[in-house]
Amino acid sequence: MTLSAPLTTLKGIGPRVAGRLEKLGLRCVEDLLFHLPYRYQDRTRIVPIGALRPGEEAVIEGEIQASDIKFGKRRSLLCRISDGSGSLLLRFFHFNASQQAALQRGTRLRCYGEVRRGPAMLEMVHPEYRRIDEHVLAPVEEHLTPIYPATEGLAQKRLRQLVQQALELLRQGEVADYLPGELLQTQGLPSLQQALSAVHQPSPETPVAELLEGEHPAQRRLALEELLAHHLSLRQLRHKVQQHAAPPLRPPGRLRQQLIAGLPFSLTAAQQRVIEEIDADLARPHPMQRLVQGDVGSGKTVVAAAAALQAVEAGYQVAVMAPTELLAEQHRRNFSAWLEPLGLTLAWLSGKSGAKQRRENLELLAAGEAALAVGTHALFQEEVVFDRLGLVIVDEQHRFGVHQRLALREKGSHNGSVPHQLIMTATPIPRTLAMTAYADLDSSVIDELPPGRTPVETVAISDARRDQVVARVRRACVDEGRQAYWVCTLIEESEALQCQAAEETAALLAEALPELAIGLVHGRLKSAEKEAVMARFKAGELRLLVATTVIEVGVDVPNASLMIIENAERLGLAQLHQLRGRVGRGRVSGSCVLMYHKPLSQQGKARLAALRETNDGFEIARRDLALRGPGEVLGTRQSGMLQLRIADLERDRDLLPEVARLATALLQRWPQHVAPLIQRWLGDSQRYGDV
Repeated sequence: MTLSAPLTTLKGIGPRVAGRLEKLGLRCVEDLLFHLPYRYQDRTRIVPIGALRPGEEAVIEGEIQASDIKFGKRRSLLCRISDGSGSLLLRFFHFNASQQAALQRGTRLRCYGEVRRGPAMLEMVHPEYRRIDEHVLAPVEEHLTPIYPATEGLAQKRLRQLVQQALELLRQGEVADYLPGELLQTQGLPSLQQALSAVHQPSPETPVAELLEGEHPAQRRLALEELLAHHLSLRQLRHKVQQHAAPPLRPPGRLRQQLIAGLPFSLTAAQQRVIEEIDADLARPHPMQRLVQGDVGSGKTVVAAAAALQAVEAGYQVAVMAPTELLAEQHRRNFSAWLEPLGLTLAWLSGKSGAKQRRENLELLAAGEAALAVGTHALFQEEVVFDRLGLVIVDEQHRFGVHQRLALREKGSHNGSVPHQLIMTATPIPRTLAMTAYADLDSSVIDELPPGRTPVETVAISDARRDQVVARVRRACVDEGRQAYWVCTLIEESEALQCQAAEETAALLAEALPELAIGLVHGRLKSAEKEAVMARFKAGELRLLVATTVIEVGVDVPNASLMIIENAERLGLAQLHQLRGRVGRGRVSGSCVLMYHKPLSQQGKARLAALRETNDGFEIARRDLALRGPGEVLGTRQSGMLQLRIADLERDRDLLPEVARLATALLQRWPQHVAPLIQRWLGDSQRYGDV
């Protein structure tokens, strides 16, 4: 039997188990070898009961002192076990008569489970256990116990048995190693065969802490190979995109000069630098693929407008796509204010556009009379036809699915030519993540805020001090003549419940602050109603705006200097930073109050501490990555991107420069290894932005 043999050739795998394994992407024996543990349990030593701490998993050994059934809301079997150093309660909710008979006083057990704090003493709920003879020395596990990604109907014990069979085959034959030996020697890393054996069945002398922290040389070897596969796949994608043609856009730039001359502010040096980088891309006969990162308030929209005018003056149309109605509306207002005085016509397409307005806008686009289209996902629907689409601008792109972004680009495909793409985000991406996740894109950073912007002062306050927060709102809005946001969040996904919470909060604040004109914005309002409230707030008619997180991006009211975020511990760092960026946009410094509900989790404390300590979006993003992982930070759980098996971008960031170097070496000297390496780690999963 070979490593390429189907899994059904292994003992114990029939059609039903094979179907379950296929759900995990496992089809052949080699797939099992690369189904890597995501953590380990340490069953190599017996821990005295007296030394146990809540939250830890441990092996204990002792004698049952008492065994009783307790009747209450749920019937449970309680066994008190002792080893001389202390006592622990074993709790079973599901048990039968024979199990009860086997767990009698005087029985000696070895148990493994998670230690929890119980009403009377520490407990283990449904631990794994086995009876042992006190006169016979029962050996403990020789190595750490691996825990694998699993699926329904496939227990850890079964997975470990199957991997054991695959490892026996591995010892009999070679597994293809796509990293040349000379490259491995320079890194001091083990061979692939050694690495796989070590991560699945660590030897007794393996330093436990090293393996649990992901620092073992075998894990580092596999992490390097996995990151290399992802990096190579994006390099291939980049090469593939560059094979397409795109219209070179080299107009004289008169429209842009008029735009900049009419702005009430001067562009920062960072904005000017990024515009030059975009211009150089647009002038080439290949599609631009550029990511523009900029912190909240750094002026990305003006940069996008400058790029749009480059395309329009060259005779092409531009599409600007945003993920939410509110952000799309903000773009429409900005682009209208800047471009309509230059004699350009804009089309507006959103899911809430009326039939007549939609028809008129579709006609303008198809005839080429509208130079620019702004909208939400409605832009890439089938009936939307462009005359000559030359540039696609996607804002907050990580909120769109893969197919949505590609569908919009396809609308500009003509005779083998595709439009240029400019991708913007106000969620700065840590350099480590950008190097891996966006290796197919060129990256520009607007790393300078406009003059006059001051850091937002951020404080965290328990909701038990709500009255003090309300008094602070009164002081800002009544005494100082400022405006404020009050943001409501709920942990439930239900939009209806979030809107209800916002409505109730608005009513309570109206009662507590009768002297203030208060507005309310949430996701269930009609577009026109939402826009009317925002217009009144922007005009200063409303002093306090109660809202759900729909105001996260796209709202610019310079007189708003205070933001209250309720239940701040429930939001991610990036979202909190985005919300905070709505204040302090005028001449007066802004303040943000993070109101939390006790008790705070460790992660909740870390998030609020990060917001208090820094206003730097890139530092916020780095901490967000450490707390939540890449899938969460990029919003890519639905797109299949960067689902890493063993690598950790934060932990393994020192490997990334080596990954880039290895990728170049492989492409130049061992190109035949590239495709099988990508297939091994990425399989058939579709890459982000694949073409």
